[in-house]
Amino acid sequence: MTNSDKHWLDEIKWTADGLVPVIAQDAASGKVMMFAWMNRESLQLSVKEGRAIYWSRSRKRLWRKGEESGHVQLIKDIRLDCDNDVILLAIEQVGGIACHTGRERCFYKQLQDGKWVEVEPVIKDPSAIYHK
Repeated sequence: MTNSDKHWLDEIKWTADGLVPVIAQDAASGKVMMFAWMNRESLQLSVKEGRAIYWSRSRKRLWRKGEESGHVQLIKDIRLDCDNDVILLAIEQVGGIACHTGRERCFYKQLQDGKWVEVEPVIKDPSAIYHK
């Protein structure tokens, strides 16, 4: 088998449990929005559908980002790092909220003087987003 015959999914170094870490980055601003995991199926579906579909380790199932909140991530570009073990998604964050806390992104806590301080505001109350 030549390298050109190799399936693109086979070039990824999956973890022992069949996952790859994924960083979602806003394509326009460059801000890191969130971190998640994908398995082969979720990555393949993400490519096919043009939106981020992750593997939820807590739910043990596919998780279409925005399935409950409407805050879908549309994929603009997909990159694989030099070690073939981390995926970077350049995304358009529909609704401007990536975090389940109602914030723009999941990385809203900053280390200040030995304490984690919330430095980014809640855009929308989570109870208004999730109706469970």
